[in-house]
Amino acid sequence: MRQRWFGATGQRVPEIVADGDEAIPLGDALLLDDVSDLDRLQKAHEEGTPVVVRADSPEGVKAALARPEVACVLVPKGRRDLLELDLMKLTYG
Repeated sequence: MRQRWFGATGQRVPEIVADGDEAIPLGDALLLDDVSDLDRLQKAHEEGTPVVVRADSPEGVKAALARPEVACVLVPKGRRDLLELDLMKLTYG
């Protein structure tokens, strides 16, 4: 399982998790529906705030993880297939 830094917390977390997974402490994180607001992403990153992005498709997961500011992608419980994505294949073919 690939992991990422959870903002400036010093904690590493899985890069993709199902909604409701207690491995991701959402309390102090910035939770976004996509990565379109680059100013918010950059500001959160500069402040050390963990950024968690919701995604419900392989393309959404790929777009979120392409951003270095994103700590984790949150996928719906019913889309466990997204937990098994081959990101290398999805990115490079």
